[in-house]
Amino acid sequence: MPSSSLAAPLDVELRPDRPAMLRVAPPDDPAGWAAEYREALRAQVTEHGALLVRGLGLADPERVGAVLTRLAGEPMTETEAFAPRETAGPGLYASTPWPANQPMCMHHELSYRLRVPGLMLFACLTAPESGGATAVADAEEVLKALPADLARRFEREGWLLTRSYNDEIGASLEESFGTADRAAIEDYCRANAIDCTWLADGSLRTRQRRAAVVRHPLTGRRCWFNQIAFLNEWTLAPEVREYLVDEYGPDGLPFNTRYGDGSPIDAEVVERLNATYEEHTRREPWQAGDLLLVDNIRTAHSREPFTGERRILVGMAEPRQVADGSFTPEASGR
Repeated sequence: MPSSSLAAPLDVELRPDRPAMLRVAPPDDPAGWAAEYREALRAQVTEHGALLVRGLGLADPERVGAVLTRLAGEPMTETEAFAPRETAGPGLYASTPWPANQPMCMHHELSYRLRVPGLMLFACLTAPESGGATAVADAEEVLKALPADLARRFEREGWLLTRSYNDEIGASLEESFGTADRAAIEDYCRANAIDCTWLADGSLRTRQRRAAVVRHPLTGRRCWFNQIAFLNEWTLAPEVREYLVDEYGPDGLPFNTRYGDGSPIDAEVVERLNATYEEHTRREPWQAGDLLLVDNIRTAHSREPFTGERRILVGMAEPRQVADGSFTPEASGR
């Protein structure tokens, strides 16, 4: 089986339908092992966009947190979450709660923020009975594969995320912003290029325009980087979308995405985006103790439906500034 040319001590398996994989003998000290091989591991992530390490035996949050710190330094704290998460340790979270029978389609974590995680860490403490893979897709290849006119429009206009905060669905104000104080939330929104409006019932609506295509901070390559499909109404199960529209109205959905000029995105466009992701998806079933490292800008990730108990811990690190509040799309052509 072919191996990568980088980081000679690591014998990495490469298959077209799976993420790059490194099999290791269980070390007595996973954090120490991660520190020893840090540069080699990071080289693999840079080269392939994602790396699955099998055999580390990560069985508890303490070990996962130690490995994260050794590999990437101080973890990021999640802000602007769209759903509440259980905290498992400093900078370490349970995976986003989502119905087990529903997929979470491809996306880049927190790509609607101005400062985004450069590196994602996923650790499997309990593998599901079936399904539940955290699949990955190369954002460079996805961009090349999209219809040229569609990619040009999103690159020219960016994308718009609209959110409506309420006490029933999604993250609360405090869970998303770290506070329920109106003045503090308004200050945060001003500092992060988010338009916010308080409604008569006390709820909050926000709009933020972001780049859909960015240049990778290390390689300079253009990447399709957003959550246009994942947070769009047409990705929701039909019965869920119907309920939310009936309950909150078409403009009051907990989250939705639009073209950067504010016009709606058709269901056919969302279907095309998700189909393109699927064409470039690589997946490997989880095994307990696995570690998956993902370059969050180069590589999108998803979560597939599953049965049985599934416990994945998530860490985010290396914040990157990929766009500014004035929205400056890439000037280069396809």
